[in-house]
Amino acid sequence: MELRQIKYFIEVAKREHVTEAANALHVAQSAVSRQIFNLEAELGVELFIREGRNVRLTPMGRIFLDHMEQAMNVIYNALQVVEEYMEPERGTIHIGYTSSMASYLLPTAISAFRVQYPNVKFELNQGAYHELIDWVHRGNINLALLAPLPKETKGMEGSVLFHERIVALLPRNHSLATASSIKLNQLRTDAFIFFPEGFMLRDITLKACQQHGFQPDIAFEGADMDAVKGMVSAGLGVALVPEITLVDNIPRSAVKVPIVDPSIMRTVGVLVSEERKLLPTEKLFHTFLHHFFRRLEQYQK
Repeated sequence: MELRQIKYFIEVAKREHVTEAANALHVAQSAVSRQIFNLEAELGVELFIREGRNVRLTPMGRIFLDHMEQAMNVIYNALQVVEEYMEPERGTIHIGYTSSMASYLLPTAISAFRVQYPNVKFELNQGAYHELIDWVHRGNINLALLAPLPKETKGMEGSVLFHERIVALLPRNHSLATASSIKLNQLRTDAFIFFPEGFMLRDITLKACQQHGFQPDIAFEGADMDAVKGMVSAGLGVALVPEITLVDNIPRSAVKVPIVDPSIMRTVGVLVSEERKLLPTEKLFHTFLHHFFRRLEQYQK
């Protein structure tokens, strides 16, 4: 089995089309077809079902793809370790993050890090909560910024960076917009804007409402933080959002109001694999994140 065969196989599996895979690889279609045929002959199984010009994976092909993607990640990481060994300050950091980290938290941390290490590159991958955990497990990324940290995930190690408050985002013309703080059940009759199912922020805020005696009226859902803010600003409802997402970014027609009963908090942390060592440059960033947010929390106190 050759490395070239594996690369061709993964590209065809991704695109489900031999010609498109060949174009992406900048090789002849016949070369790709031949290598796939040789690979199947060596393994003694069919990896693809041919459907005209299209192909799709057989059940065994899907299993083989899963293992080969992980194997290629290990190989790429090994090559990167060799490259970064002499110059970790010029390496690449592969990191995943949720949408609530995108507007302020991650850009701020990266900006501060690059003051010290201006030549480091970043490969950024935004994903849903459980998707990021899977990516770390599979080796697609080596670090993930998550909130909250998963309590127990086999083969994973999480560390808390800081704790943050969940606050109410209200339309400027809301009756509670001028309040210095509110109780959560004061919003019981409002229309809410929630994140879709599968988002941990939805679970946190929904549970808080239910524990305080009401089922929120979810009028709209938005998978993007800016979309949620925009709907609040348009007067379509209220939302419960992490306070850090509103730093320097509160919509003009909306206001932030703290919630004091209950105080809704979430942990923000970084998740890594226990089964793989971080690449040299990623280890630098992992250490930096803890120092950076520790100083930030102390400053805010």
